Amino acid sequence: MFEFINTLLIGITSGAIYSLMALALVLVWRSTRVVNFAQAGQALASTYFGFEAMKHIDNFWIALLIAMIGGAILAAFIEMVFMRLLLKHTSSGAIASVAPIIATLGLLEVIRALITLKWGGADVLIKAPLSNTGFSIGTHTLVFSPMKLAIIAVVVFLLSILSILFQKTNIGLSLRASAFSPELARLAGIRVDLVRTFGWALSGATGAVAGMLLVVNGNGSLSPASIEFSLLLISGFIAAVVGGLDSLLGTVIGGMILGLSTAFVLMYISDSLFFIAPFIILLLALIIRPQGILGKKGGRRA
Repeated sequence: MFEFINTLLIGITSGAIYSLMALALVLVWRSTRVVNFAQAGQALASTYFGFEAMKHIDNFWIALLIAMIGGAILAAFIEMVFMRLLLKHTSSGAIASVAPIIATLGLLEVIRALITLKWGGADVLIKAPLSNTGFSIGTHTLVFSPMKLAIIAVVVFLLSILSILFQKTNIGLSLRASAFSPELARLAGIRVDLVRTFGWALSGATGAVAGMLLVVNGNGSLSPASIEFSLLLISGFIAAVVGGLDSLLGTVIGGMILGLSTAFVLMYISDSLFFIAPFIILLLALIIRPQGILGKKGGRRA
C-alpha cells in the first residue's frame, strides 16, 4: 500500500515540474506560435543566475525571484534580437514554419556553450530551502517531503496567476490576438512586437522556476551537461502536446499524466522503459486526441 502511495506522490511531484516546463513552452506558443526548443538552455542559464544569487544572499526564495527576473530578461533579449528578426525575414514560404524551430535548436547549443565558458563544466550545488526528508506516518516514511509539497504549491500558484492573466486581462487578450492574427491585432492598435516580447519574458520566468525546482527536487547538483534539463524539455514538450498547446490547464493535466505514468512504469514494470514510456504516451495521445486533452479543433481556449 505504501509503495503505491509513494509511487503516486513521486509521479505527482515529477508531473508538477514537467508542467512548469510545459507552461513555459505554451506561453511562447500562445504569443508567437513558435515551439521554443531553446527553453531548456534558458532554464539552465536562469538556474545558474539563481546559483550566483545563492552565493551572495543564501536565501533560496530570493534567489528564485532573481532567477525568474534573469530568465525573463534573457528570453526577452532572445525574442527581440534573434526571433523577431528571423520571423520578419521568414514571414512567408515553406521555410517560415521551419526556420524558428531550427533557430531555437541552435540557440540551445549556443546557450549551453556560453554557460560552460562562464561557469565551467564542474558541478555546482544549490541547497534546498526545505527538507527533502519525507513525512512519517507511524513507522512508515513517505517520499513526499516539505520540499515536494512546496513544488506542487508553486505550480498551482503559477497556473492560477497565468490563467487569470490570459482570461481576465487585456494583456492576455493581446497575447492571444497577436499570436492568432498579428495583422488584425496591429489594426486594432495592439503593439504586437511588444506583446510578443512580454510573452517570451513570461515564458523565461516560468522556465526559471522549473529549472530551480528541478535541481532542488534532486540532489541539488547542477552542471552545463545536466541531462536532467534535456529530459525536462522533452517531458515538458510531451506534456504540452498531450494536454493541448493552447491550454494552460491542459499542460498541467498533461504533465501529471506523464509524471504518474512514468513513475508507475518505473516502479511496477521495468526501469528500462523509463525513457520509452513518455514517447509511447505521446504516440497514443496523437492517435486518440491529436489536439490535446483540452485542445479544441478550430478554436482556442484557456
